[in-house]
Amino acid sequence: MKLRLKKILKKQKSQIIPRVHIKNNNGKFEVMGMGAWHSYWRDPYHLLLTIPWSGFLALTFIFYIAINMLFALAYLLGGDCIANARPGSFPDAFFFSVQTLASIGGTMYTQTTYGHIVVTIEAIIGLMGLAVMTGLAFARFSRPTVRVIFSNVAVITPCEGLPTLMFRTANQRRNMILEAKIRVYFMRDEITAEGEFTRRIYDLPLVRHQTPNFSLSWSLMHTIDTSSPLHGMTPDSLFQTHSSLIISLSGIDETVAQVVHARHNYTAKDIIWNSKFVDIIHQTPDGHRYIDYEYFHDVLPLSMSEKEQ
Repeated sequence: MKLRLKKILKKQKSQIIPRVHIKNNNGKFEVMGMGAWHSYWRDPYHLLLTIPWSGFLALTFIFYIAINMLFALAYLLGGDCIANARPGSFPDAFFFSVQTLASIGGTMYTQTTYGHIVVTIEAIIGLMGLAVMTGLAFARFSRPTVRVIFSNVAVITPCEGLPTLMFRTANQRRNMILEAKIRVYFMRDEITAEGEFTRRIYDLPLVRHQTPNFSLSWSLMHTIDTSSPLHGMTPDSLFQTHSSLIISLSGIDETVAQVVHARHNYTAKDIIWNSKFVDIIHQTPDGHRYIDYEYFHDVLPLSMSEKEQ
């Protein structure tokens, strides 16, 4: 009974999630020390879908070389089982494995029962590997992506006589994102009435949170009235409470007819007070309008008269 209890406790101990450290970088939180349970290697499918193409191709190459080396050693263990190959030659066994795995064929072939068995196993693995790699490559190519940029900073500027939080976004592709919607979440540290620490999330209502088609530039505004969680806050209080804004955009890409997502984060240092964005919409002499993205991220300080509004 005691031995069984020790085994159960040992198993439970191995399943305990290690301590998680959260690093706060001006409102941006990074999870540190997650341990093996959060490792990408515990979820290889997700790893192969999310790593850059260079990493995907590198892992594919390493795996391909490793599997052929493994079967080359297996052929060498069978003695002289490959016809037209030099006895004990690792390069010949390796290239025979390459030909077998890819179903290429050549002048070399197995001539013993042992060799036939190894070839059969390798042929099955080759078929399965080809199907898996084809599926992964298709999944990576077919995954919908979006090319949306957000202004580097958000500003707090008067609008209609009230202080207004404003930022802007733009679609970098020459197509439309249909039924685009944006949600803004405001996060800050708070102490509850019971004296407990909490990281509270607020939904910030926007003057306009959706558009039927998002093709060029879009300015988003949140009015800071008495009902806003930003009401009464200052630059110092934003820093002290580690405040941040989470922007979430979603819509339907008209090219692939699939839902796409984009996300951005603004910390307290990214929110500039008493400033306004440089106007990027201009008019030509013949009456046409155009957008100059060169000044997309630029802001200007408010004049004294504008501050008094």
